Amino acid sequence: MMKRLSALRLFCIATFIILSNTSFGQHPQPHGPVTPVGLGSITVNGGIGAGGYYEGDDYNAPFGLKAAIEDGLWEAGPGVITLGGEIGGSWSSGGYAHYDNYHSHTIIIAARAAWHYGWQVRGLDTYGGVSAGLGFHHYQYYNDPGTYTHNSVIPVPGIFVGASYFVTPTFGFNAEAGHDITDIQFGVVFKLQ
Repeated sequence: MMKRLSALRLFCIATFIILSNTSFGQHPQPHGPVTPVGLGSITVNGGIGAGGYYEGDDYNAPFGLKAAIEDGLWEAGPGVITLGGEIGGSWSSGGYAHYDNYHSHTIIIAARAAWHYGWQVRGLDTYGGVSAGLGFHHYQYYNDPGTYTHNSVIPVPGIFVGASYFVTPTFGFNAEAGHDITDIQFGVVFKLQ
């Protein structure tokens, strides 16, 4: 019985890959969304952009990086709900005019959930979601007579919207905005399954 299920699953995956490669981008579907993210889809995205502000620091144009992984677990109306995790950080130098050499960064590990919907555009995935995790916040500055350093662990809730456009069935470009590890970012997305 187990061999039958494995063979059936392998057949379904192979059929999906063949159909995706032969029909991707050629004809729109007559009804329903055309979305790269469905039940069982695993996607990984990463990007670079403007970092988020944490702990009320007076940042000077923070720089941010974020990577996320998501798994399509439930159908919800015409879309799919994904769960996953994200990791990244926000770095800044300067910002406090009366301190010399002010540096700040926050490294974040969080869980995330999103609702994905593809509209009627083949390869397009749009989504919105929330995240929650912990941030490891650090800042330091040099001021006469010495150096001041502060470390803390902070809660980091987030909210975001995003869009991906897959140029092949497994690779695309991604953009996200909101108040998350990054406030806005641009990068790439890979579909692993």
